Amino acid sequence: MSRLIAVTETGTRRPEWIGIGRVLRWLRTLRDDLCTARLDPLPPSVWLRWLPHGVLCVAAIGITIGGVAQFQHNGHLGAGPASLLGFAAGGAVLLAMWRPVPAWWLSTGGMLAGAITLHGRLGTTPVVLFTWPWTVAGIIAQLLVLLLLALRVRVRAAVEALAVTVLVTWLLDGVWGAPPHQSTSAVTVVLSVVVVALGTALRGRREARAELGRQASLTEEERARRTLLEERSRIARELHDVVAHHMSVISIQAQVAPHLVENPPDELRENLEGIRNNALEALTELRRVLGVLRSESPDEDAPDDPGTGPHSPQPTLDRLDTLVENTRAAGLTVTTRINGERRPMQSGVELSAYRIVQEALSNVLRHAPGATAHVEIEYIPYGLLLSVANSRPTRPAPPSPGAGHGLLGMRERAVMLGGSLTAGPLTDGGYRIFAELPATAPGLRPAPGHRTADPATGTIRALDPKDDRA
Repeated sequence: MSRLIAVTETGTRRPEWIGIGRVLRWLRTLRDDLCTARLDPLPPSVWLRWLPHGVLCVAAIGITIGGVAQFQHNGHLGAGPASLLGFAAGGAVLLAMWRPVPAWWLSTGGMLAGAITLHGRLGTTPVVLFTWPWTVAGIIAQLLVLLLLALRVRVRAAVEALAVTVLVTWLLDGVWGAPPHQSTSAVTVVLSVVVVALGTALRGRREARAELGRQASLTEEERARRTLLEERSRIARELHDVVAHHMSVISIQAQVAPHLVENPPDELRENLEGIRNNALEALTELRRVLGVLRSESPDEDAPDDPGTGPHSPQPTLDRLDTLVENTRAAGLTVTTRINGERRPMQSGVELSAYRIVQEALSNVLRHAPGATAHVEIEYIPYGLLLSVANSRPTRPAPPSPGAGHGLLGMRERAVMLGGSLTAGPLTDGGYRIFAELPATAPGLRPAPGHRTADPATGTIRALDPKDDRA
C-alpha cells in the first residue's frame, strides 16, 4: 500500500498519516497497560493490617448474592446465567486483590454480557424500572475494582481503564439504547471518576511517604558516612603530626650521630646520611598530605580546646586538666579520678584518649543539660582505661546542630589502636562511655592481676586469672 504525501504551504512534504501513527502508538500503549496479567497483591494496611482484605471478601459475597438475585428475579434469567453473571461481579472483587487489571476486565466484561443479555427483555418483563446497563451489584463491584486498580497501577493505566469504562457505558446506553429502563450510566460514570481520583491520590500519597522515608534513610546514611570520613580525615591529620615529629627526631639524630663518634668510617657516614635524606623526604611528603587534609577539612576543635589550632602540637593527657577547666567554664560540673601510676604513653594512645574524653564531655554539654560528669582514667600495665559517665539530665536537651554521630569517631579511634569502645545508658538515667586502649600491639593478652572494665557496671575491676578476655 502506498503512503499518501501532502505538500504544505512552505513546500515541505509531510505524511498524511501522521495522526494515524499517533493513534497506533496510543493503542500500543493501551495494550501494554491494560493487556497484562501481572501479579500485584494488595499489601496489608499499616494500621488495619488485614482488615481491608476481610472487608473485600465480605463485599464480594454480598455482591455475588445480590447480583444473582437481581438477574434472576428482576431480570427473569435462569439460575445458570444469573449465577454466572453474579459470580463474575463478586469474583472480580476477589481477583482485584491479586491481579487488578484482569479483575477490571472481568468486571467490565461481566457487565457487558449482562447488558446484552437483558437488552431484549427490558420491554417484555413486568418490571419496567430495571437498572441498565449497570446493575446495582455491578456498579459496586466496578467501583471496588477501579479503586483497587488505581491504588496499585500507574496513573496513566488507571485513567485508561476509566476511559474504557466510560466509553463502553456510553456506547451501550447512548448509542445502542434500549426500551424504557432506569439508566445507571450517569451515576456509574460520576462515581467511577470519583473513585479513580481517590485511588490515584491515595497511591500518590503512599508513594510520596515511601520516597520520603527512602530519602530520609539515605540522608541519614550519607550524614553518618560524611561524619565518619571527616573524623578519619581528622585522625589522619593528627597521626601525620605524630609521625612527622618522630621523623624529624630521626633526621636530627642521624645528622648528629657522626659527631658523637671519633673518626667514624665512611660507610657509617653514608648510611646515616641516607637515613637522614629518607627521613627528610618522607617528612616533605607527609607535609604535602597534611596541607591537603587541612585545606579540605579545617580543624574544628577551637571552641572546645582554645589552646590548639590547625598547626599547634597535638594534645595529650597532660592537658586533661585544661580541658576539664574549660568544660567547667561552659557550665558543666566535672569530677576526675586517675588510678594507677601515671606514665607517658605512645603518642597515638595519648591523642586518642584525649579526643575521646573531649568528645564525651562535649556530648554531655549538648545532650544532658544540668547533668554532672565523672571522668576516670586507669593506667594499667597493658594500656589505658577511660570512663566518662554523666548523671540524669535535669531539663530537656535543646536541638543540636551537630550530625549526631560523635560515637562513630570515638569508636574509630579506639579500633584503630586495637582497642574497643562501648557506650550505653545507665540504670539511673545517665549515660556512660567506656574505652579500652592497649599500649602494645593488638592481640597481646594481659597478664593475670591486671585491671579492666566490668561489662555489667562499667566500673574498673581487677582481671581474674581465669578470665578468658584477651
